[in-house]
Amino acid sequence: RRAMAVLRVRHCRALLYCRRAPPRCPACGGDLRAAGLSAAPVRLPCPFRHGHGQPRAFLIRPTRGTFLDGYDGRSDLHVGITNSEGVVYNYDQEGVHRAGSGWEQCISIPLVQPDMSELLQQWDNLLEEFSLEEAWLPHRYEEQQHNCYTFALAFVNRVRQGRGREALSKAQFTERFLIPHTREASRYLTLHQELAHSDFYIVPLPEQEQDS
Repeated sequence: RRAMAVLRVRHCRALLYCRRAPPRCPACGGDLRAAGLSAAPVRLPCPFRHGHGQPRAFLIRPTRGTFLDGYDGRSDLHVGITNSEGVVYNYDQEGVHRAGSGWEQCISIPLVQPDMSELLQQWDNLLEEFSLEEAWLPHRYEEQQHNCYTFALAFVNRVRQGRGREALSKAQFTERFLIPHTREASRYLTLHQELAHSDFYIVPLPEQEQDS
């Protein structure tokens, strides 16, 4: 399902989130149309991407369902790596899958910069060869220690080491690459869920930001 727009309006020392900008501020009753540029509605970018349109990326989605349709913030997540065509290589108890659908609403973290021409050309072969290794046979799967994240991070580290970079631990990769994206997604989901039940969600600004 498509993400409905989330708009942010700044007015009367608060941030007002809504689906459609109202003519009057629900907090103070003031006329927003006369409030000038500072109160103009800003559309928040949706943090979720169509994973099959994100080449050479690390993708995250709920194991069941989608982020915008009932995800509770605690359910299991599944991760995968796309090739240059947006096919998602992902590992579970049945082994490695090459998915051409099912990843339409993901958090996407690009892994290759546009100037890495050699890696851009090698990526698909590297990913396919990696996915055929014995480590990713179905019987090797273990929910806590040898799972979809193990597969994806091991591939990232294989590529890094091939370029003379140090391998990243799970904690380092999570902190450096995942948390900035998941934090943004979590904030957006909170707003999305609040606006499913009410027309407005009002967040008072900290005092030091009220007049800036």
